[in-house]
Amino acid sequence: MRLPVLTFDIETLTDVKSGAHLYGLDLPEADLNSALAKLRRQESGTDFQRLPLHEIVCISGLWLDEHGMKMFSFSREHDSEAEILTKFLSIFDKRHPTLISWNGSQFDLPVILFRAMYHGLSAPSLFDQGEIDTQKRYNNYQNRYHQRHVDLMDVMAMFHGRHFMKLDDAAHLLGFPGKRGDGAYRVPEYVRAQQWQALTSYCEGDVLNTWLIYLRWLLLKGQLQLTDHQHLVQSTIQYLQALPQHAEFLSVWRETSRQTEFTQFDFPPPTH
Repeated sequence: MRLPVLTFDIETLTDVKSGAHLYGLDLPEADLNSALAKLRRQESGTDFQRLPLHEIVCISGLWLDEHGMKMFSFSREHDSEAEILTKFLSIFDKRHPTLISWNGSQFDLPVILFRAMYHGLSAPSLFDQGEIDTQKRYNNYQNRYHQRHVDLMDVMAMFHGRHFMKLDDAAHLLGFPGKRGDGAYRVPEYVRAQQWQALTSYCEGDVLNTWLIYLRWLLLKGQLQLTDHQHLVQSTIQYLQALPQHAEFLSVWRETSRQTEFTQFDFPPPTH
């Protein structure tokens, strides 16, 4: 494993202001969401908005380096979207982590690119493809076949779109928590009600599931030996035990781990 490693995820809302500008809508703000959703369904048959209209409300990450593990979140509780992006992008100015995501090459990174451009931000450390640092011609964060950014959804599908899986399904199949509760997408509710801890816990849960799948991927590829894999899993459990907001994640993980022959050993029975 090449350190440091940054596993990340973003959460978004529809940018109704930009959407109104794009479509020339003169409507009360309360009506814009439904109008934009209707227009999008007419265009594409889905409510899922164009990537530039995804306004970022949270970016979470799990950082691993030679000093240990650290979870973080930048959210709209304290920061504007531009400030969230500035904080996240500054990570790449200081270090050049191996970036891990689920669907990051098709969603998270393009959204970050568009929204950074919208706010007039500069991020050469993340988006340079060799124009500044010639070494990045051969290993950059955009090329799907490079290892600087590993999009697990992409690589596990062997780069065939028909094999893509949802993070929730992949996590469950491997014995990890996946989405807890009913699995509904509640980000708009969390933001509207200013339930910031619920928002960051949701985003961090996706990060944790992605991280655990990444460890299994490294084991498959022989980039981690079994003992090292077990050590990192146990280190993750120990780290989360010190984070009260992830008590539910640990509890669900303990239950789901019993469903596969391999993950049943993640939580060994207590000794008497």
